[in-house]
Amino acid sequence: MSDWLVGSALDRVEERRADPDWVRASWADPDAVVLPVGEVAVAVTPDGALATRPTAGDYDSERHYLLGLIEGRPWFATWADGGEVTALRQIMDGLSASDLQAAFTGSGLARWHANARFCSTCGAPTRAVRGGQGRECTGCGRELYPRTDPAVIVAIVDSAGRLLLGRQPSWAPGRVSVFAGFVEIGESLEQAVHREMAEEVALELDEVTYLGSQPWPFPRSLMVGFRARAMRTGFTMAQGEIEGARWFTVDQLREAMASREVTLPPHTSIARRMIESWLAGTLA
Repeated sequence: MSDWLVGSALDRVEERRADPDWVRASWADPDAVVLPVGEVAVAVTPDGALATRPTAGDYDSERHYLLGLIEGRPWFATWADGGEVTALRQIMDGLSASDLQAAFTGSGLARWHANARFCSTCGAPTRAVRGGQGRECTGCGRELYPRTDPAVIVAIVDSAGRLLLGRQPSWAPGRVSVFAGFVEIGESLEQAVHREMAEEVALELDEVTYLGSQPWPFPRSLMVGFRARAMRTGFTMAQGEIEGARWFTVDQLREAMASREVTLPPHTSIARRMIESWLAGTLA
């Protein structure tokens, strides 16, 4: 269903990044590049490509984070200076699969480092290790690693094959999507599907089927996609969370899109690809 279902273009060099000398040599590699990043933002060229630059100067483990290798070339991320970055939401539809993964990884990693300077156990400062893939407490020695928060995203269909789409109050006018929510402690992905859809639209589901997943840096999520069938068509929207919802046939959604009555999520999102798969009749 998406590029995220195949092997990654980013080799995270797990077996080598623990060697500080190798990481330092990678920074000094003439082919190495560094990507300036910000708060869910990256540096881009005027035509919308990633604005990487050659690495220069001494390697600083607290400022330069090794993402891995793309086609054998070392990629690093660093916190950008001032206003040289653009919000990922504005440019991600134009990025290639490998650039998108580098952008998601770099911006997420830099933000994690900014928020993990002190140990949550003893309060002592932490230091970057493993080329930036972790931090270590200088007091108690605790190891810290970047976190990602799993969330389920669900394409709900009824017995007639219609798709339920909804919108949140904060979205742009006309924007609709499938439904999503975070996984809570102590529940499986499938349990989260049932709970979230009961909370958001008061629907009971069956035939819950896994579709695929996608990293999503808003804020630091892993979106896990499912298809499910509603056991009835009547729904009740969660007050304050869901502003509107509607069942669509394929023709109705195509007409609503053509008239600009509704707009869909970004092309690079798993939500968009789920909806497009349903429109094409290929949703599992």
